[in-house]
Amino acid sequence: MTSLPLPPVPEPFRLPFHYGALHQIGVDWLVDPRPVRRLLAKHHPDLTAATFDDGRALVSLNYQLYFAQYAFGGGVTQEIEFNVIAFPTAEADRLPRLSYAQYAQGWDQTKLLGIARLHVVCDNPFAIRAGRELYAEPKYPGWFEVGLPSLNGPGGATWTVRCKAAEVGPDDALEREEAPLLDLTARLDGLTSVAAGSAPVTGYGTDREGRLLAGPMNVYQPYGWYDLAAPEHSGRTRLAVHAPDGDLGRDLRALLPDGTPAAGAWTFQSPPVAAHNRPYYLPTGPRV
Repeated sequence: MTSLPLPPVPEPFRLPFHYGALHQIGVDWLVDPRPVRRLLAKHHPDLTAATFDDGRALVSLNYQLYFAQYAFGGGVTQEIEFNVIAFPTAEADRLPRLSYAQYAQGWDQTKLLGIARLHVVCDNPFAIRAGRELYAEPKYPGWFEVGLPSLNGPGGATWTVRCKAAEVGPDDALEREEAPLLDLTARLDGLTSVAAGSAPVTGYGTDREGRLLAGPMNVYQPYGWYDLAAPEHSGRTRLAVHAPDGDLGRDLRALLPDGTPAAGAWTFQSPPVAAHNRPYYLPTGPRV
């Protein structure tokens, strides 16, 4: 077997890319495999869609908010990925046979079951360029209005993500538009998660020359996975597509017909590293 060269790392990027903090939610849907296979063949011809319970394919929306520290300072990035869970066709004989629940809890130790990115919307022009050039991600601009579980907020475990359109203008500035693309809501309040050792998560991309790339992402604590398969949980997630005629909207509607129930959700939130505590009054002497 001839060894393959590593993809180049163009300037000014450095790998691995280190996250300073990460807050993430993914929602999974088990769906009809036929439209998934057609769309996957269009975007990633060397990948095969994995199938799970009753032969269904698995697609996900994955929102991330992350901080990174650079030599010139810090940067905050938000993005959302629309993915198909897939594997390299040439590696099919190495895969374990898993249910969705087993996959979601990290039972695939080959890590060949990865995320085949169909669309990635991102609010950081530098991260858009990095995703395209390093990992062959189909990444383009957008921006976000979100509500997240936070120690600095009122509490609760509800995530709301609204993604809107944007363009990259002069000097790599993000130019926001008001047109919404999608809304995603996950109400996880009152549910108990299961620790899921899913990482490293293998992300797949296909570059302009048709070469398949695999880029693993390590997360240094377990994800929390929520089983949403029970009928009483069917209303806990909501997806609204606001731009059905765009590429993202068309693909979402093709793979996720209205009313498709979510199979599960998974979250990760970096623990705090410091806390600035409540002030207190000090006694003072008499004022002269």
